[in-house]
Amino acid sequence: MHPRSCKSVPVSRSITACLLVAALAVAGCSGSSSNDAGADRDCITDFDANTDYFPDKSTITDATGLAITYHKSYQVLTVKEPAPGAAPASYVLVRCGAPTPKLDGALADAPQVEVPIRTMYSGSTTHLPAMAALGAADAVTGVSTTDFVSTPQVRSRIDEGKVTQYAEAGVPNVEKVIAGRPDVLVSDGMDDPSYPKLQQAGIDVLADADWLEASPLGRAEWIKFFGALTGHEKAATEVFDGIKRDYNAVAAKVANAPKTNVLLGGIENGTWTMAAGGSYFGRLTRDAGGDYPWAGDRSTGSLRLSIESVIDKQRTADAWILSDMTATSLDAVYKQDDRYRVFTRPAERAWNALKAVNASGGNDYWERGVLRPDLVLGDLSAILHPDLFPDHDFEFYLRLPVQ
Repeated sequence: MHPRSCKSVPVSRSITACLLVAALAVAGCSGSSSNDAGADRDCITDFDANTDYFPDKSTITDATGLAITYHKSYQVLTVKEPAPGAAPASYVLVRCGAPTPKLDGALADAPQVEVPIRTMYSGSTTHLPAMAALGAADAVTGVSTTDFVSTPQVRSRIDEGKVTQYAEAGVPNVEKVIAGRPDVLVSDGMDDPSYPKLQQAGIDVLADADWLEASPLGRAEWIKFFGALTGHEKAATEVFDGIKRDYNAVAAKVANAPKTNVLLGGIENGTWTMAAGGSYFGRLTRDAGGDYPWAGDRSTGSLRLSIESVIDKQRTADAWILSDMTATSLDAVYKQDDRYRVFTRPAERAWNALKAVNASGGNDYWERGVLRPDLVLGDLSAILHPDLFPDHDFEFYLRLPVQ
């Protein structure tokens, strides 16, 4: 009997899981499964209650929505807002080979997941660069949509037929997930009616809500979420520390340079949409040495502004960072709305994050760029201060041809 085929769940859930799997012509609660992927793990063979089985511990410094605590043979991973407006969720990650901990209070009903995991279904492409950076890409056996994946290690697994697409049209296929029997399904930080069904069937659903972080480094630090799942805490810390070091080095390089007046965003549904100063992109812009009239707005979302107010204040901006994810030329921009033609000066230095789009339409800016804000900041700093970065090799941004 495979030790993880029925997982550490209450008996009623375990029986439900096996019945559902059997109904799908899967190997019930015995035999091998896709969970054999990445099965070589350093598990506890002679448990000692006094031994600390997590010698490498993660410390959260920049992420505000993630917490990790350690308890010798298990760790508690807490996501403070697993979906917008949702109550905090905690997951008990038990080192393989250790006995199931008897917990009470808030953790009595928390999912218990044996780690390191061997297989994972991923609800967002933002998870994949982190898994690759940790050397754990082989554990990815399912993704919501294969077309948008850019991470080479996962892309090759897709091409080899080793990765299942489980959410056609964005809707998770419950039967397909249960048939795949991943150790965990990591969500995209949004709620879905399929998740309770999966949990009832013994599939642990964990929320990765990195996108709710307003800080670029805060989002990148969620690599430690995957470090906890895969047993690569040390590597996760080393990768993040390197990203943070490089990010701060770029920010320091432009810190004393004159600010560049930059136009952000574009017209959407009759209004101008622009990143607020306290938002993820607003912070990137500020750290890249950019300034704009609404940079002082410390809200963390997008601003909806009248087109007239933007024309009045920004028609003479020195550069333009578009948010349109399709326009590869100014002509394409003008065809969308003729009022864009007013911005003749910023159009001379108009840039869009479309350099890293794959053949299926997936944009690595929204994938690797989330883990590597240092690279995004490098691009933005080179756009706003080309004199300081004369030989910069752009990762994500391309300049729109001047008409």
